[in-house]
Amino acid sequence: MGRAFEYRRAAKEKRWDKMSKLFPKLGKAITIAAKEGGPDPDMNATLRTAIKNAKAQNMPKDNIDAAIKRATAKDADAFSEMNYEGKGPHGVLVFVECATDNPTRTVANVKSYFNKAGGGVVPNGSLEYMFNRKSVFEFEKAEEMDLEELELELIDAGLEEIEQVEDKVFVYGDYTSFGSLAQALEDLNIDVTKSNLQRIPTQPVDFSEDQLTDIEKMLDKIEDDDDIQQVFTNIA
Repeated sequence: MGRAFEYRRAAKEKRWDKMSKLFPKLGKAITIAAKEGGPDPDMNATLRTAIKNAKAQNMPKDNIDAAIKRATAKDADAFSEMNYEGKGPHGVLVFVECATDNPTRTVANVKSYFNKAGGGVVPNGSLEYMFNRKSVFEFEKAEEMDLEELELELIDAGLEEIEQVEDKVFVYGDYTSFGSLAQALEDLNIDVTKSNLQRIPTQPVDFSEDQLTDIEKMLDKIEDDDDIQQVFTNIA
């Protein structure tokens, strides 16, 4: 399986050091999860995951509680989740996932980011076959952890692949197995530090450093938008 998304993940984490941008995105994910599945994390696996992700980024408990309360408020904003696909500089393929209370604003902004970079938005569905949607879980490897044994424990939950990178373990499954894998890891008392749905390119492409500089300029603008939740590319 390609690991092009790892490049994007590292670059994204560096940019998302700006907590003023990170916390609103995490809070929006919590609010959406609470609105769709209820405000009790014990009864809402998606909300539990969103809270864990927020805590992993040191989001204060007050912020997390406020995000949950926003979901149940009478005047709570109605967020729409939508995706956009496009081609950027040097032919890079980009998949953008959004959560917005103003779709008209969001689509206009996304189109402008692509257009100003010399690219453009393409019809939804055009790039679906270029990405595999996967459930991805990350956690620290404990000294006593046996990965072969863990693999056997997780197969019935939908595990497709498990790998170790330095002191971290990555678990992969189809996107439809997110809930079952999350529950299985929780039942095994494994403290997952990050988990989400990733779009992994089926045919990653190598770009030169100069090309990557141009691409990153566009991606910076896209990811700085508060309505953008995740961005995926076919960068190798």
